[in-house]
This record gives sequence, structure tokens and C-alpha cells, in this order.
Amino acid sequence: MSDDQWTVGRLLTWTAEWLAGKGSDSPRLDAEVLLAHVRNCQRILLYTAFDEVVADEQRTRFRELVRRRAAGEPVAYLVGNREFFSLPFSVSAAVLVPRPETEGLVVRGIDLAKAVPAPRIIDVGTGSGAIVVTLAKRLPQASLAATDISPAALDVARANAARHGVAERVTFIECDLLDAPGAAGPWDLIVSNPPYVREDEFPGLPRDVRDFEPRGALVAGPRGVEIIEQLAVLAGERLAPGGWLLIEAGPTVAADVEAILAATPGLVPEPTLKDLAGLPRIFQARRAGSA
Repeated sequence: MSDDQWTVGRLLTWTAEWLAGKGSDSPRLDAEVLLAHVRNCQRILLYTAFDEVVADEQRTRFRELVRRRAAGEPVAYLVGNREFFSLPFSVSAAVLVPRPETEGLVVRGIDLAKAVPAPRIIDVGTGSGAIVVTLAKRLPQASLAATDISPAALDVARANAARHGVAERVTFIECDLLDAPGAAGPWDLIVSNPPYVREDEFPGLPRDVRDFEPRGALVAGPRGVEIIEQLAVLAGERLAPGGWLLIEAGPTVAADVEAILAATPGLVPEPTLKDLAGLPRIFQARRAGSA
């Protein structure tokens, strides 16, 4: 092999080293995902093609994606997909990139919904639709709805529902939180991954989040819990008796979220669940009364 030939293996090694120098926290993975995307193959297949020379056209496309990644653009936006709960989801700059921590919200939602014969579920601030689509896939007996204030986000969510064959079972509603007739309920389960970043925290977020993901889906206000306060009040009114509210939020606002749920009329707080890193992540409350 000539020294000037760019094989898959050589290209991955060089790119991973270069991205590491640009601040990527997963440079090898980034390089593999981008090259697999350009070659239109599964990432695992790169390992059986290490000695193959990469065509000039593919290398040109790969170089441009790597340049954008080095500038901070999330890999998920570059390839248009992100895996969540072992399912592929289309993403764009209109929605947050689904994160592993949110899978805990889905797991808890599935556990609670299975105890109800025909659960009524709504996902508030659905974004890409990853939460509601996954719940629809796992809970065939459920009726589901999802809201978002962003029309562009709802377009992405609808496409993902169609992609996974659940479009007929999920009603998508453009509104703020639950502010629409179709979102009135009553609901057996309200789930949400709302904005919970404080305004003073935003400048310190990682570059790929701060500069590329939608600010409105991240920042709640000066205290970080303004939207959660509104949602808690609505949940106290719109949950069915015995219904559950599940909210994903971060550890920096954990005490405030717990205090909000404890103080909201109609809600009975339940223990906060921790993520795999041992941090408070899933905040829970029930509507007073029994189903």
C-alpha cells in the first residue's frame, strides 16, 4: 500500500487524533459514525474494511463533515440520526439530540403504564418525539398524545412516529405545555423533559450544546424551574385521580423541583429516581385520589 493512500483504517486513526486536538470528548466514535454515514454502512462494518481505500468522493464528503464536527456541530445533526432506546430517530437543529439519561424516563413510564389497562399518556414538549414514539412502541394498549410549541419540532416528531409505525396512535398538538383542548386530559401519565437550564448556566454549557441545539428547549429562565412550575400546576388539574407526572431535570435544580412538586395542590410527591451516575434525574408525583 502506498503511503499516500487513505484507507479506512488510516483515515479513522488520523481523524480521531485530529478531532481529539479540537476538543471532541469521543473522537474515535465521532470519526467512525461520520465515515460509516458517508459509506452508507453500519459502523461495525468499518472494522472489516480497514485496508480498503476510501474513494475520493467519499473522502471529500467525510472531510466536510469532520470540519463541521471540529467546529462543534453535533454528530447527530451531521448524520441526521440518533439512537434512543435501541431505535433510530431522525433529528435536526429544530430539536434536542436525544440523550441516554432520558431513557430512564421512558423505563419508568413503561412500568407505570403497564399497571393501567388502557393508559392515556401525553408527552409535553416532545421535540424529536423519542419519548412518545418509544412509549407507543412498547405500550400497544396505550392512547398517546404529544405537544410542542415548535412547528418544526413537531414535523420531526411526526416523521419519527411514521418511521416507527405508530403515527396512527399518537396525536401531535402544537401548543405551549398543555394549553390546547386536545391536551386537556384527563391523563394517566404525563411525561416531560422540559427546559431546565438557568440563564446563567447557559454560557457554560458544552459548545456543541450551547451553539447548536435549540436554546428554547434548554433554557427555562433565571431559576431554571419556571416551566416546571407551570407544568406541575397543569398536571395537578389534568391528571386522572391516581395518575402520575414524570419530569426529567438536572441535579442543579433538583431541590427546587422537589419543592415545587410538594407544594403543588393536587399532587403527592414521590421519591426522585437517580440516573446511572447516581444523580437525581426523574422527578415524580401522583394526582391525589385513586384510579
